[in-house]
Amino acid sequence: MSNLYPVAGCRIYIGGVLNPGLEDFELADFDGQTWTEIDGWSTMGSFGDTATLITTALINRGRDVKQKGTTNAGSMQNVFASIQDDPGQIALIAAGAGAVKDNYAFRLDFNDAVQPVSSTVTITIASPGVVTWTAHGLVAGTPVSFSTTGALPTGITAGTTYYVMETGLTANSFQISATPGGAAIDTTGTQSGTHTATTVPAPSSAYFSALVMTTAQAGGEANTIRNINATLEINSNIVFVEPIPAPPAP
Repeated sequence: MSNLYPVAGCRIYIGGVLNPGLEDFELADFDGQTWTEIDGWSTMGSFGDTATLITTALINRGRDVKQKGTTNAGSMQNVFASIQDDPGQIALIAAGAGAVKDNYAFRLDFNDAVQPVSSTVTITIASPGVVTWTAHGLVAGTPVSFSTTGALPTGITAGTTYYVMETGLTANSFQISATPGGAAIDTTGTQSGTHTATTVPAPSSAYFSALVMTTAQAGGEANTIRNINATLEINSNIVFVEPIPAPPAP
């Protein structure tokens, strides 16, 4: 089935100190983090909100009344094959030291990125530049890159990721920005050749803040490798970012 995705290919990253505040996190709260992938991830633990059950026994009703109380995003039990010189594992172990009381930012990228779609396009020399792609089906925020058999207009670099803007978005054309929600890119100079635009798939992701409670070394019988058992006590809401839907094939 096309909507089933394996755990294989998922990735986990650790960022810097990020302690929760009074309000739930939004995606923007994770801007500016420097992410380091943690290599050797062999077991992904479960995570997500679970509500605490409040049970009140009412005498007059002769029945327990149940309600939802506070929520807990869980203890994520992960296993990593020990790789002593991996920067991500080094950062994880440091965050798990007993003297460290801070929460750290984490990001999970899932293995569900859509297949890229390409089409020949034309680009205007204008302020802002407009990309024409007939019946593109793209939505605002879709990442795209460009290639050419000749020269792209000044302002657009081959192989760089740009983002479809909501402003000026029509069924057959769009403007682009260098960052999601950023300013439109102006194009200048001259151009030549045939230009091609290609979507840049991005998987769904999860962002949260957690205490690294343990990074215990684990052994086993002779024909096993050394592992790190890492428990992440998730101490915030989880911000899920869905993948941008694939546009219809041209």
